[in-house]
Amino acid sequence: MQAAIPPPETPLDDPSLYFNREMSWLQFNRRVLEEAQDASVPLLERLKFLAIFSSNLDEFFMVRVGGLQQKVQAGIERGSGADRMPPRVQLERINQIVRQFVADQCRCLSEEVLPKLEPEGILLRGLKELTEADRRHLREVFRREIFPVLTPLAIDPGHPFPHLLNKSLNLAVLLERPRDSEKVFALVQVPAVLPRFVALPAERGHAFTALETVIRLHLPELFPGMKIERDTIFRVTRDSEYEIDDDEVEDLLKTIEEEIRKRRRGAAVRLEIERDALADLEQFLINALDLYESDVYRIPGTLDLTGLFQIHGLPGYPQLHDPQFVPQLVQDFSQANDVWSAIRTRDILVHHPYESFSHVIDFIEAAAADDRVLAIKQTLYRTSSDSPIVRALQRAADNGKQVTAVIELKARLDEERNILWARELEKAGVHVVFGFVGLKTHCKVALVVRREEDGIRRYVHLASGNYNPQTARLYTDLGFFTCNPDFADDASALFNYLTGYGEIPQWRKLVVAPHRLQTFMVERIEQEIAHQQAGRGGRIIAKMNGLLEPVIVQALYRASQAGVRIDMNVRGICALRPALPGISENIRIVSIIDRFLEHSRIFYFGNAGDPQVYIGSADWMDRNLSRRVEVVFPIEQPELKHRLIGEILATTMADNVKARELLPDGGYRRVEAAQPRVRSQERFLELALGAAQRGLNGTPAVENESLPAQKRRQHKSQPK
Repeated sequence: MQAAIPPPETPLDDPSLYFNREMSWLQFNRRVLEEAQDASVPLLERLKFLAIFSSNLDEFFMVRVGGLQQKVQAGIERGSGADRMPPRVQLERINQIVRQFVADQCRCLSEEVLPKLEPEGILLRGLKELTEADRRHLREVFRREIFPVLTPLAIDPGHPFPHLLNKSLNLAVLLERPRDSEKVFALVQVPAVLPRFVALPAERGHAFTALETVIRLHLPELFPGMKIERDTIFRVTRDSEYEIDDDEVEDLLKTIEEEIRKRRRGAAVRLEIERDALADLEQFLINALDLYESDVYRIPGTLDLTGLFQIHGLPGYPQLHDPQFVPQLVQDFSQANDVWSAIRTRDILVHHPYESFSHVIDFIEAAAADDRVLAIKQTLYRTSSDSPIVRALQRAADNGKQVTAVIELKARLDEERNILWARELEKAGVHVVFGFVGLKTHCKVALVVRREEDGIRRYVHLASGNYNPQTARLYTDLGFFTCNPDFADDASALFNYLTGYGEIPQWRKLVVAPHRLQTFMVERIEQEIAHQQAGRGGRIIAKMNGLLEPVIVQALYRASQAGVRIDMNVRGICALRPALPGISENIRIVSIIDRFLEHSRIFYFGNAGDPQVYIGSADWMDRNLSRRVEVVFPIEQPELKHRLIGEILATTMADNVKARELLPDGGYRRVEAAQPRVRSQERFLELALGAAQRGLNGTPAVENESLPAQKRRQHKSQPK
């Protein structure tokens, strides 16, 4: 929560008008936790949200908290954001908020979710709940599968404290040597190569206990002849952010590899430890890891709940999961002879995950196999571990085509995978480019050059999401296919700009960061102010992941003061304070947290009755507008504009089931449920299914039939 509401005459750059970035992010993760606490969410999906909450928090400490700690240690007192909150104050508030959130998370798991899973046949047992039969079973599992992997580590003058891997789970053990009663310390790392939870015998369903519980049960076998005084489970999080000096880089690939190696040995920023851990063990770890007491988080339950993904993924239990769904084929593609004729017929908009990402894969695979295709150029920011798109690019190069891949090596936490793909592609003969040292290439663009009867034609795919078939089933995104010559010229110019030398192109359709996008968005906002002041009405609707850039926020404040009505769906970080009298009373901001991660970016400007609508890869964040190569582009075809405005944006903003509204004090409240009930993601699934059915049999879908009923009637479900 933030300070009191500022008066209307407050200057628009006043820090009181901005939410702090880190506090806003914590509020986002709180909304994730609220999904786990929601009794209407299926039980195994509640486990998933508990795991996501932990995973999010890990990255927050690795990237954001580590940076704040460095600022405090360097004596920096002034905050760098528009809110100007000092780093030390941010750390103090983070400490307080995270402790409360983690306590709520553990309580949700132990008092709500696990007790309700037990009657369903899914049990998670702690050390005290293990039966004698469990212990006999675990004794065999330990000796056969776990003991050979373990390495007990003594800590003494001859054995210094080892480097513990980031996010690794460990046991700290206080031992007594019987011959002289000397107290000594030792460590045992819980192997990440083994399943997080170990299966137990169960008459029905599934029973588990944590891997660290099995190790703890058999510590005497790891330290024969020693007396086990006390032990505790702990976990270390390390600073994983890095800076690259543009002037010092000669080989970006080697530089990133070196930074990744350094990251594994980054400074510890957080110590998670069991709530009842012995004070001596805690102090031993604080000293060894060079931490402060404020960096220690005593956890009132199981550590590292990211492991709950294992239980969430259990086969069966359809009643405990969200209804299964099949991403639907788009009629424009499914009824065409091939992808080329489909795109030549008209521009195509695809709404993932409701509509299948297979069309994107087909586009690249068809290009790789087609003898008429001369060249393929594509950006890769994040992709899957066994990417069919990367394999298709390799085949295309093998087939003699000119293939260029612009790979972003600095995609946070995906650097190693991208380095691997870069080397694999280079071996296949793909021309691999790493973009710019000082900028991340975050845009999502693919260009196919094809020789046809009437000459060379270029086909373009632009998107808001990554070329990753795995996340394409989990994230909401938009993809756009076209062979419009203006888009093709811009795509060609963009790749030439990314791979060669030259002045910034004169774009026909694309709006590209960092050179033009921020100015362009401010101009569109000012356009709405002018329309409002001229009596033509101003209107802005926007959907994005984050809103942080002060220049954009101030433009939106000015628009609100002029009377422009503004509705925004901002999933995560938001610096703008809505509903402030005289400043932002015309701005409404909601956030949707549901089964799919909201990831698409859409920008609508009313333009006095002639709407302009854009989609693309960029949020209204300083990093997207100033430090990345981003692409936003217009959707101009009337039917596609109508779909974006009247279907996707309208349904998103009408959500009254999973939407939460941002309040002037920084908190969020659920949008009051009303009739008709609108759960936007559920509605999009229904719309995609209805469109597919109309394309399949030429008749309308059953309008009042539920999605599960339609799927049972028409489609065979497949796992999520």
